[in-house]
Amino acid sequence: MPTLFEKIIARQIPAAIVFEDDAVLAFRDVAPQAPVHVLVVPKKPIPRLSASTPEDDVLLGRVLATARAIAKSEGLESGFRLVINDGVDGGQSVDHLHVHLLGKRKLGWPPG
Repeated sequence: MPTLFEKIIARQIPAAIVFEDDAVLAFRDVAPQAPVHVLVVPKKPIPRLSASTPEDDVLLGRVLATARAIAKSEGLESGFRLVINDGVDGGQSVDHLHVHLLGKRKLGWPPG
């Protein structure tokens, strides 16, 4: 059964897309936790970071490079946070690897 993110990638569910190329899709989170909250997802369905393989390393780098480029285009010069939740105990709610890009507000530590 396709995940929510696979349905967004397939355009079966609408999303506010901010970036797309052949390997990565980035869109605004529907329940933002900061003024800028973008999800960056690989189009390849990888359930979680811990399920990735060495063959995914280039794609993982591309996801991070995409997050960096979006942070710049969103004007996050004073900083931003990237979050990757992994598994149930890590707070992952969609079984498709994704990076949360958060910014435009002071982010506290510890996060949760």
